[in-house]
Amino acid sequence: MPLSPDQTAEIAAARATPRMTLRAVSEGMEAHLYRAHDVLDHGFIRVIDYMGDDAAIVQAARVSYGAGTKHVSNDEGLIRYLMRHWHSTPFEMCEIKLHVKLPVFVARQWIRHRTANVNEYSARYSILDREFYIPAPDQLAAQSTVNNQGRGAVLEGAEAARVLDLLKSDAGRAFDHYEAMLADTQPDGSPQQGLARELARMNLPMNTYTQWYWKTDLHNLFHFLRLRADAHAQYEIRVYAEAIAACVKDWVPLAHAAFEDYRMGGENLSAKAVAVLKRRLAGEVVGWEESGMSKGEWREFVGVWG
Repeated sequence: MPLSPDQTAEIAAARATPRMTLRAVSEGMEAHLYRAHDVLDHGFIRVIDYMGDDAAIVQAARVSYGAGTKHVSNDEGLIRYLMRHWHSTPFEMCEIKLHVKLPVFVARQWIRHRTANVNEYSARYSILDREFYIPAPDQLAAQSTVNNQGRGAVLEGAEAARVLDLLKSDAGRAFDHYEAMLADTQPDGSPQQGLARELARMNLPMNTYTQWYWKTDLHNLFHFLRLRADAHAQYEIRVYAEAIAACVKDWVPLAHAAFEDYRMGGENLSAKAVAVLKRRLAGEVVGWEESGMSKGEWREFVGVWG
């Protein structure tokens, strides 16, 4: 259960007490504010706060460019121009703060995005809950034979059952030992000191759930989404990115549409790839040997352009 009854009641109370403000308000984001969007088996993302909207991006750009924006026909056109030409600072004027509950191994992958402010639940001071990420059967896959970072065929039958049993039993046993180390009494009721929380936590598996507050600006959030919402990203972090992207779409619809078009749906070309395309458009037959690209570059080029 991602949220306890008390947490659900707290969210309902927060949403039931709106306050007047002179700040910019995104009606789309207001619908998401405080609500938990379930992710994986015990995780969630919640928007705790946000600043700015599409208009804030445009406003910042017009301050930056001054009279140059007199020729921009509309806000959508300006935002698309900014995205198309990689002008990042206007997007930094918008910020979002998220409450995320996620498995530790996902958090360690996520924290590589260092352009954010993070405050994580401390297992030095508090005892963690007995909650572990156990993959759904269709997410149990063998190691890919062509990608050292990816998955291959889905495990089936007895093999899948064996892996699930190992994951569940190992997690349960490790948590039993975690609680036993923390306990101030032995099984027979006699007293013991118990191990410090900061030491006992090192026995917990990577699929234990943690929580944090994560705050970042829209420019860096788009960078996170470009990598983590991509089809090639690991499933367990991708579903978090997709849940966040759904909120962003309602928060800044014009900026999100430009991001989808130019970043998620577009392709970047090297100078060599541009030269090959120009030669092909001129009617020339160009193969890998004539391209000047490495085999890896050529494979990726052909995968997109044929």
